[in-house]
Amino acid sequence: MNARTITALSIIVIMACNRGQNKFDASGTFEADEVIVSASANGKILSLDIDEGSRVAKDSVVGLVDPTDLSLQKQQVQATIEALNEKTSDAAPQIKMLQDQLTVQQTQVDNLLHERARIENLVKEDAATKKQLDDINFQIESAKKQMNVTQQQINVQRNNIATQNRGILSDGKPLQKRAEQLQELLNKTNIRNPISGTVITKYAETGEITSTGKPLYKVADLSTLNLRAYVTGDQLPQIKLGQQVAVYIDSGAKNYRKLPGTITWVSDKAEFTPKTIQTKDERANLVYAIKVKVNNDGYLKIGMYGEVRFASKGK
Repeated sequence: MNARTITALSIIVIMACNRGQNKFDASGTFEADEVIVSASANGKILSLDIDEGSRVAKDSVVGLVDPTDLSLQKQQVQATIEALNEKTSDAAPQIKMLQDQLTVQQTQVDNLLHERARIENLVKEDAATKKQLDDINFQIESAKKQMNVTQQQINVQRNNIATQNRGILSDGKPLQKRAEQLQELLNKTNIRNPISGTVITKYAETGEITSTGKPLYKVADLSTLNLRAYVTGDQLPQIKLGQQVAVYIDSGAKNYRKLPGTITWVSDKAEFTPKTIQTKDERANLVYAIKVKVNNDGYLKIGMYGEVRFASKGK
C-alpha cells in the first residue's frame, strides 16, 4: 500500500474510534497553501535577507541576484542609441543661411516695387519712358523667381535632412526595445516576495549561484490553515461546500479547544476503494478528502492533528 492509502486507513481507524465514543465525525492534519518562490534571473545571489520562520510582506524585495552583466548590456545599448543621435544632421544652419538670403531677396523686391511706383508716376507725366517701366517689371519678376527658388531650396533641405535622420534613427527603435527588455530583466534580479506570509523553508543562501526557475524559499500565509480530513462515503450527504463546522484541537491531556471552520473543498474521488461497491455498507468504507478552512489564532501549526464535528452533539 502507498503512503496515501496508509494515511487513509489510519484516519478510518481514528474515525471509527471517535464514532464509538460518539464524539467526532472526522479527523485530519493541518496544512497551508504554500508558494515556492523561484529565481527569475541567472547569477550569484548577492543577498537573501530571510530566515525560516520570519514574516515577509507582499511585494517586498527580500534579495538580489547579481545584475552586473545585464546592467553592462543595457549601458552598451544606450551608448549605441546616443551614438545614433550624434550621427543625425541639424538642418538649422543651412536653413538659416537660405532664410537670410530669402530676406535679402524680399528687400530687393520691395525696393523694386517702390521704384516701379515712382516710374509709373513719371510715365503719367511723360517724364519717363514705357521701356523703363517694362525693365523694372522684368526685374521684379526675376527677383520673385529667385525667391521661389530659394524657398524650394529650403524645403528640399528640410526634406533631405529629415529623410536622412529618419533612416539613422530607425535603427534606434529596435535598440530602444532591447533596452526596455534588459530593464525588465534587471527588475527580475530583485527577489520579490509574492504573498504576505511566513517563510517555511529556505533552499538557497547568499553567495550561491542560482538560475531562472530554481527554488529559493517556500512561503505560506499562516493566518488561515486548512484541516485536511477524511470522511466516509455515508458521511458525504451530511456535508456541503461553505458549511460551518466545529474544529477541535488538543488542549492538554484530555481537553480540546473548539474553533469555527468552513468546508471549502470536497474531493470527487475516493482515497481508498477496497473492492467493487455494491451495498450501502460497502460504500461506507470509501474515504473522501475534505478541506476545512480555520482561522489561525497562532496556536495552529502545520502537521497538527485536528478533529471535525459536522453537527452539534452535546458538549
